[in-house]
Parts: sequence; C-alpha cells; structure tokens
Amino acid sequence: MTDKKTPHSLPLSEAISIAAQAIGEVMSGRSLTEVLDQLEPHERPIVQSLSFDALRKWVRSHELIKQFVPKSPPPEVDHLLSVAIALFLNENADGKGYAAHTIVDQAVSACANYDKTMYAKGLVNAVLRKVGLIVQPPEGEARFPPDPIPMFVPPWWRANLKRNYSKAWQSILFSQAKRAPLILRVNQKQYSREQYQALLNEVGIASSPIEEVAGVKLGSALLLSNPVPVSELPGFYSGAVSVQDAGAQLAATLLNPGEGNRVLDACAAPGGKTAHILELADCEMVALELDGERLGKIGGNLDRLRLHSDRVRVIRGDASKASWWDGRLFDKILLDAPCSASGIVARHPDIPFLRREADIKSLQQKQRGILEQAWKMLKPDGLMLYVTCSVFPEEGEEQASWFAGEHSNAVRLGAPGQILPTDVSDGFYYALFKKNGP
Repeated sequence: MTDKKTPHSLPLSEAISIAAQAIGEVMSGRSLTEVLDQLEPHERPIVQSLSFDALRKWVRSHELIKQFVPKSPPPEVDHLLSVAIALFLNENADGKGYAAHTIVDQAVSACANYDKTMYAKGLVNAVLRKVGLIVQPPEGEARFPPDPIPMFVPPWWRANLKRNYSKAWQSILFSQAKRAPLILRVNQKQYSREQYQALLNEVGIASSPIEEVAGVKLGSALLLSNPVPVSELPGFYSGAVSVQDAGAQLAATLLNPGEGNRVLDACAAPGGKTAHILELADCEMVALELDGERLGKIGGNLDRLRLHSDRVRVIRGDASKASWWDGRLFDKILLDAPCSASGIVARHPDIPFLRREADIKSLQQKQRGILEQAWKMLKPDGLMLYVTCSVFPEEGEEQASWFAGEHSNAVRLGAPGQILPTDVSDGFYYALFKKNGP
C-alpha cells in the first residue's frame, strides 16, 4: 500500500482539520455548499472530498469511534476522527488511498491546527491505530465485511423510504452513499455531443453518451469514465460544456422550448436548467430567483456559456407572488420547486444532517403557493413542468395529484413522474401540465 500519487496543494493535515471544522458547521445547521464556498480555490477540492466522504461513511465511522472511545469525545474531536476514519474506509472500498501510517500521522498533526483539538493528539493516535488494524489488517488476515448502509439518514427519513419504497429503499440509500459520477451537458449551440466527445478523446478523457433517462431521450449528456477538474475539460471556460446530472437534463427536454417562446424559469438558481433551455431554442427567457446570493450564479453561468442577450432577463423575486411580474403571460414555465433535496444526496451528503421531518410540511405549502401563482402566469394551451429533486412522494406525486384536482383546466401530459437515483441520475420528480383554456 502506497500513498496517493495525486499532488494536492493543501497538506493533508490542514485539509483534515478544515474538513472537520466544515463538518462541525453542518452539524450546527449550515449547508456544506455554503461553507465550502468560503474556502480558497486551492483548498476546496480536497476539503470537499474529505468532508463528503466523512458524511457518506458516518454510520460506520461512528461505530468504530464508539468501539474505541466508550465516552463520546467532544464534537471537534469526533468530527476530526470521522474525517480520518473515512480515509481508511475509502481505501478498503476501492483499493486506493493513503497508507495507514500516513492517515494516523496527518490526523495527529491536524489536531495541532485547531485550538479545540490540540489536546487530543494522544487520543486520536490511539484510536486511529486501532481502527487501522481493523480496516487495513496485516497481509493474510480477513478484512471487515462490507458496510451495510454507511450513510446517515435520520429515522423519519428511513421510515419514509421504507413506507413508500418497500423493495427499493435499501438500493436508494446504497446508491446515494456512493460518490456521484461526473456528467456533462454539451452546449449544442457550440458542439454536437459527438464533436465534443472527439475533443475529449484528443486530450485523453474517456466518456460515453447517456442516451436516455426514464425513457426520455437525451441529446447532450456525457458520462466521464473518471472525474477530472473542469479546468481540464476542453472549452469549459468558453461555454462548450457544463456539469449537470443526467436526470436534471430531462427538464429542458420535457419542456421542449420553441423558437420565440416566452419562458419562465421559476426558482432558477444556479441556472443550469435556464442555460439548457437557451441552448435548445432562442427564447425570451425570464430567470427568477429569490435568493440574492444565488442570483449571481445564474448570470455567471449564462456569461460563461455565452447565452446572454437582450431577450434574457435575470430577476430577483418570489415565485409565489406576482409583485415582480409585468403581467405578460408565458408560453412555458419550468417550476423547479424548493424541496427537501432528498434525491441529490449523492452530490450533497450533508442534506440528511440538515433536514427535519417538519420541513416536509412547510415545503409542501411553499410548493403549492408557487404552483398556484405560476399557473396564473401561463397562457392558455401553455405548458408548465413541475420538478423537484426529491424522492419523497409528499413533494412529488401527492403535489401533482393535488394540483390536478384543484384545477379543472390542468391536463396532465406524459412525464416520467418519480425517478429514483441510479448510477447516472439523481432522484427527481417530473409532472407536465397543459393549460386547457383560461
């Protein structure tokens, strides 16, 4: 067993310390994305990798902590141990990683980087040496059995999955406990999928097309055999390609924008679906977002993809209210509603730590308010696509059925409905409505 050959600009001990503090922020209720956004560019990749893996391996790491530390250690030490133990567990999973002595040494050094863990060097050293003997035993000795479901989800979350997916709930959690693949969306205003795949081949990046998800054909999706930094993707900074889950690429495809359509993307940040719509057709686009900080990401995406024009407006506003609206009806509306995000845990493993059962009811009310308002803004014969990145029926089919029951002029058209997580797609819900009359 040798150390990783991939160089990192941030020493592993510093990365462990920062990742442990990031985990602490998650446990206090902050989004990990928000925490990572505050890091320097050279810090983020390795800290994100370490913190994501610590959350994915939470159950197994805490079984080991409890085994060797009968009295729960202070949170800061617990979080540092969880980051270090995940390094052991990842090595066991794929045969790659750091040598045991390196993990122990760097984790002990990490203790010195934060005043609340400086005292714990001895404890961390002892625990990790014992963990190493279990996870990376001497040659010829049996390794510990594979993890059951190593990712944490709260009891109410697991109960919801069991109730609604009695045969699939375990596979959902197994799928979400894995590292998400890197999937691209080719900007068809610049390249066909085949042309861009040829560019990838020229620089030695292997890829394969994703032809469809849930029976819906995709024309722009590419799966990379091995993830690479976006800086290595040909033409990334000139807008040739974006990173977007294959399941998310269904949205623009199902909405099927036409030339000259007036389109609303409600709750648009960070702008991936907005951009995809504009890549497919020259539309009059309104991208709406309430969160001022996230609003800037929409403009940034459109700038990189060279999709800005005088027919594209990015507006700050509440999609459940009409105060931002100029009164002109839309041909098509994409309503990617705020939700639990229970379908995208593979990409955001902090989500189960941040959600509470009471959130679902609150989110349902928000979703209904936005559905009601958006419907008033849609032209007769117009289309509205309701989307959530959730696997909970309360945010998917229950909402679509409620809406159809409340509106006699809402005709449901063909759409995939609930999509469960797979190797190439996160979990999503899609319902498509046509407005039959005023």
